[in-house]
Amino acid sequence: MIKNWIATGLLTFGFTAAAQAAAPASLPDFTQLVEKEGKAVVNISTTATITDQAQFGGDEDVLDLFRRFGFPTPPGGRGQQGQPQERQTQSLGSGFIIESGGYILTNAHVIAQADEIKVKLTDKREFKAKVIGSDARTDVALLKIEATNLPKVDLGSAEKLKVGEWVAAIGAPFGFENSVTAGIVSAKGRSLPDETFVPFIQTDVAINPGNSGGPLFNLAGEVVGINSQIYSRSGGFMGLSFSIPIDVAMKVAEELKATGHVTRGRIGVTIQDVTEELAKSFGLPKAGGALLSSIEKDGPADKAGLKPGDIIQKFNGQPIATPGDLPRLVTATKPGTQAKVQVWRDRATRDVTLTVGQLDAADKASKEREYKGGQRQEDSNRFGLTVRELNARELKQLGLKFGLVVQAAAGAAGRAGLQQGDVLAGIGNSEVTSMQQLRNALNVLKPGETIALRVIRGDGAQFLTLKAPEKADK
Repeated sequence: MIKNWIATGLLTFGFTAAAQAAAPASLPDFTQLVEKEGKAVVNISTTATITDQAQFGGDEDVLDLFRRFGFPTPPGGRGQQGQPQERQTQSLGSGFIIESGGYILTNAHVIAQADEIKVKLTDKREFKAKVIGSDARTDVALLKIEATNLPKVDLGSAEKLKVGEWVAAIGAPFGFENSVTAGIVSAKGRSLPDETFVPFIQTDVAINPGNSGGPLFNLAGEVVGINSQIYSRSGGFMGLSFSIPIDVAMKVAEELKATGHVTRGRIGVTIQDVTEELAKSFGLPKAGGALLSSIEKDGPADKAGLKPGDIIQKFNGQPIATPGDLPRLVTATKPGTQAKVQVWRDRATRDVTLTVGQLDAADKASKEREYKGGQRQEDSNRFGLTVRELNARELKQLGLKFGLVVQAAAGAAGRAGLQQGDVLAGIGNSEVTSMQQLRNALNVLKPGETIALRVIRGDGAQFLTLKAPEKADK
């Protein structure tokens, strides 16, 4: 049956015997690329501790009663049926060395929630990796291993890529180390649902679980992207693979290396597509731009005088062809920058100058890619408590000068009734003023001693007692 299919295909396209013989000569040869660049591709394995919260009788309404009247929910945050259960999980991914001193690029989701990260080189050496920084929004992470004189990849530019160009990926699909797959660039600048910060490269290169974080090469042997996502109904490859342009990834990596986190701009608007019908109704010559459907009160756009119904056509001189162009340009702008915005209003263009604000809150789409050991976070194994500092917007909403939000509560923290999302605002009679203050307060506790923590939960506040365990919880 397969032979019949092939024969039919050859007849359909009119291939002659001579053409068949000549065809292989025109196909690309990836052998030299793999031999030269493959040594800089690494396998990444992680170990993570996951806390499974027990359910309180499966009745969310009962839990709401506890919260509404200011009572702590059952110990462990969720469970009358027992304490939160911890289990270890392992995952595999890929990465590539960008500096011979041990700096490695991969996906943020590859190392998300990891307690331990190991990097394996092609020469079978293994190293524990340190996370320099992780950016969930672009799904880029920068790792560092203690090694020198390592092989590194050559970096190219995704901007020079052309649709139809041959590309190749190297990674560890399903754990099969250093597998090579190839295909062509299917499209550029793809916007994916809930992914507004990356203009993805779409390819038909076979990418599967384990390929994530690996490099996408052009025929010159240059990395042009980081393999990040696939579209699949089965969980496996279906011909639609998406890679983060290396230009985007390297800008993120440079900022992670310098500061450990990425600072982004925001203007406080909600946007939508401009259809042909909407363009006609607004008097636009043709559809295009980003239509402002709502404006955040007292946000940068509001202060600059922008209104719902305005259509942004240019941002700092850069044209906005589709709504997806705007967030990429805005977030790439340094907060505090004066930006010129060209808008279409009342059937005419006008220029507006606004001051770009700072983007703080994490978006839902990237929540699962956050690295729990990342910037401004603290993990206390002794108490089973993981917290991070509140950002500026969260502090303003709560009316606090400083606070720590609970990321996970197991062990002693779970028994105290602490829950994910609780805000630690005070220790005894004192306000929380720094991460170090909490660390010091916990470190001096002897086994069996307790400390009172003032916790903000929902619209109320209460004190919970945290007791130092007799021994570290396993």
